[in-house]
Amino acid sequence: MKNAMRWALYGCVGLLFLLHNDFWFWETPQFVFGLPVGLVYHIGLCFAAMLLMAAFVKTGMR
Repeated sequence: MKNAMRWALYGCVGLLFLLHNDFWFWETPQFVFGLPVGLVYHIGLCFAAMLLMAAFVKTGMR
């Protein structure tokens, strides 16, 4: 079970790495909550990374 959790967390790191390159919002002039949509996307990505790193700490995996 612990090995499966480790691979799931590492897979999430890889997924966040791929999602970090948000080329689909570069030309979008839309605003969300008064901020550019690309910035809002990056804020959400930072929160996802924060939760993922908290999961690494909670499970004690390196």
